[in-house]
Amino acid sequence: MSAVPKSSLVLDGNAIKLRLEAERASTGNVVHVDWLRFTVIRRNAPAVRLDDLFPPKGSMVECWSNDLEFEVRRRRLMRILQEMPDPDFAASAQAKALAEDVCDALGPDFVIEPELKKGFDFYRFRWSITRNSKEVAWVGFLSSSESPRQQKQSETIHANITGAGCTFAAPGYRDRFASLIDSTEAKITRCDLALDLFQGIAGGMDRVLKDYLDGLMNVRGHQPAYANNGDWANSFGRSVYIGSKEAGKQTNIYEKGHQLYGKEAPSPWVRIELRYGNKLRVLPSDMLRRPDDFFKGASDWHNAIYNEYFETQHAVPEGVPVMQPAAVETVKAEVARAITWFRRVAGPTASLLYQHLGFEQMFELLNDKRLPGRLQHFTQQDVVTTVQQAYSHVTGAGASGRPAVALC
Repeated sequence: MSAVPKSSLVLDGNAIKLRLEAERASTGNVVHVDWLRFTVIRRNAPAVRLDDLFPPKGSMVECWSNDLEFEVRRRRLMRILQEMPDPDFAASAQAKALAEDVCDALGPDFVIEPELKKGFDFYRFRWSITRNSKEVAWVGFLSSSESPRQQKQSETIHANITGAGCTFAAPGYRDRFASLIDSTEAKITRCDLALDLFQGIAGGMDRVLKDYLDGLMNVRGHQPAYANNGDWANSFGRSVYIGSKEAGKQTNIYEKGHQLYGKEAPSPWVRIELRYGNKLRVLPSDMLRRPDDFFKGASDWHNAIYNEYFETQHAVPEGVPVMQPAAVETVKAEVARAITWFRRVAGPTASLLYQHLGFEQMFELLNDKRLPGRLQHFTQQDVVTTVQQAYSHVTGAGASGRPAVALC
């Protein structure tokens, strides 16, 4: 493989830096959302679009469209859906609808590739979303195997937006994604919050190591995991990892300027990238609306380093609380007992009402937001986090407990 020309590295680095600086100027936030992943249960996913169910006749479509490339792409996407086996059509069309919503959130430069590709992360297929013909996001659907665990995954649709997608998204993308996540009741599974220090960090990467050894990165008296990478002997391309992915919170402090510009045109740029996962945490959509607050709230060190360079910013630290494993199991057990009681005691009555009342009447009867007595000492969010797992445990069904409703 031939080396990337130095001029290309510099141009790419400058383009990324300009986008980040423009985002700061337009939003007033200095922390950049650099990666986003979220999962939607299919019953909450966007409905199948009418054009996918009933494609317009070709002659009519030709009158409507003035963009030949767009029209060719659209027809190819429709053809892919029409050729899907009937059992897979609804999931494919819903995933395509979600991919269209992701494109809308990212901006006009992003399109869905008219080709169904092999999925990632145990999804069978993916819709690829590109910018300038390079994949920067994807939406996965259907499971890659018939195992019970994978069948549960087949009841979900997953969106993954990479760093490149976030960097080159149109202004306002964070708010648009937050609204999309709220409207579909999606679960954020990863959110990276990046603080870029374009002029470098005082004391360099050696200062980062010293801060760790001095205990300045400790959280509630606990010293997090530490790892490093790069050429420390020659002070180039170095990275420090604080915390772990297994714990659902890891901070990567690295020489971004070296990564983007290479050895021939070194830059002092250092990035502090806080990577949140949903292990033991529920990641709120407000992380997208107020990234500075959640960066500062990660630890005393994050708060201090933010204030050292951006003391005039009016961000208020907000953490993401950890749900301890024991607490998760306790909540799940109590929810499972509540579901078992409902199934055995109230189930026959609920079945009768379901068969003979309309949806609005059923909703009036059941729309009581209070938690059952045995669950009232838990938070609403604790219960929401475990209810699907508890239901699967009691019934042996997938995440939704029933086949997905194709057109809901």
